[in-house]
Amino acid sequence: MSHPSSVSGAFGMPFAEQIAFFRGKLGNLVPTERWDDMVGEAHDTGFMVAGAAEADLLTDLAAAVDKAIAEGRGIEEFRKDFRATVARNGWTGWTGEGSVAGEAWRVKTILRTNAYTSYAAGRYAQLVEGGFPFWVYRHGDSREPRPEHLAMDGVVLRSDDPAWRKWFPPSDWGCSCYVVGARSERGAKRLGGDPSKKLPAAWNAVDPKTGEPSGIGKGWGYAPGASVNPAVRAAAGKVWSWDYRIGKAFLDQLPEAQRDALSSAYRSLPSTADDARRYAKRIWEGRPDPEPGRTLGMMRAEQLAAIGDDMLQLDPRGFDLSLSPSELRHILKAHGDPAEEKKKRQRAVTPDDFGVLPAMIDAAAVRYTGLSGRHQLPAIELAADIDGERYVTIWETRVRRRTFALHTFYIERRKGA
Repeated sequence: MSHPSSVSGAFGMPFAEQIAFFRGKLGNLVPTERWDDMVGEAHDTGFMVAGAAEADLLTDLAAAVDKAIAEGRGIEEFRKDFRATVARNGWTGWTGEGSVAGEAWRVKTILRTNAYTSYAAGRYAQLVEGGFPFWVYRHGDSREPRPEHLAMDGVVLRSDDPAWRKWFPPSDWGCSCYVVGARSERGAKRLGGDPSKKLPAAWNAVDPKTGEPSGIGKGWGYAPGASVNPAVRAAAGKVWSWDYRIGKAFLDQLPEAQRDALSSAYRSLPSTADDARRYAKRIWEGRPDPEPGRTLGMMRAEQLAAIGDDMLQLDPRGFDLSLSPSELRHILKAHGDPAEEKKKRQRAVTPDDFGVLPAMIDAAAVRYTGLSGRHQLPAIELAADIDGERYVTIWETRVRRRTFALHTFYIERRKGA
């Protein structure tokens, strides 16, 4: 396990235990009216956003947070997804609504809280898995530090010390403290610990206003992830065999309706459309390949039923829809020339058209088309009419990757054009 210099790593590259912890909560989306409707260890097994009570709204918010955490996205992309989610669901009356500053605070609070707690839970799992006998509390260098948190900085305790049940950060809103593990007291010193430093005398004295030890916010007196640690560690071993942008193995475990809803919510995010557009643009510009694959989520159950297992000779449940550099280069060559497409009464495909694909997938009619021409693999067609044009896509089955890979994409021109 590598040690962070600070909990700012929560907004960097994600790691397996962090993703596994957060995705473990998405099977339990909890409607709430107030932020304290769910506190403490309940956050280990459920996802909530204060004031979000409708299932569709919660699902969209969960997909946006999941994407931000699992892909290490920044606050601006999450803000764009948040705004679209609010507008799509007609959500009003949320705390922060009505002002630029209020929205900025709410967006930051939602993402930061989920990023920090999932980061902490992931680190907790790593500390346990690594068998570190000594844990070191480190202050996060906040601009306005809490005195009680500063007093904990450098404290070295055995991993089984009862203090960690309460004092495993984050310990309040905006807390950026963190814990690192060491094999020996000498190692703890190298990490900024002081083995001679004692716990503050009042470390467990309860503040009657919060019901927590002084310095710990209401509902924050618990170790994130501790109550589900075995499950997180078990799932983390598999997480990189998923497509981490939308965990296929994870989604398989959810009820059908919830799986469909999360996949559709993922596709509805503006950042998903932006990703597909940018992915294609790199190919069109002849730049080095982007990542090996870009998922567009899983098809809905009703679409899969329209294909039929007997036609594909396989069970397509658990397959997602994906883009790959080689196939996009094929589409560019076959359908990217305006003059040639005009002869076929088609319009040349552009990178911007790939940004339409996520929304098109949910609206598309699906049919089995037989074996593909190039690779002789079972293929399906997804097609939909959009703004007077017909978008037609052919997807090949790739059994080992459990995906439908985009193979062909063309756009039929408007009548009379």
